[in-house]
Amino acid sequence: MEEARRPPPPAPDWLIEGGIGTGRPQVRVHVGGCWDTRTRCRPASADQARRALAEGIEACTHCRPDTALGVLD
Repeated sequence: MEEARRPPPPAPDWLIEGGIGTGRPQVRVHVGGCWDTRTRCRPASADQARRALAEGIEACTHCRPDTALGVLD
């Protein structure tokens, strides 16, 4: 019962959303607390999120991780 009283771990600072299908390509980058994430997201570091954006992975239009990370076109 001790585990039930522990608060949930903090949300990651950045998330990378995977697509559907074979290989699950990356499809969007999110700020960790974004309301528009799906269950296919995995935690990412700021460097991983920047790299994904630089490689052309779409930034979420709601949480704007590209603005938060200072990576703009």
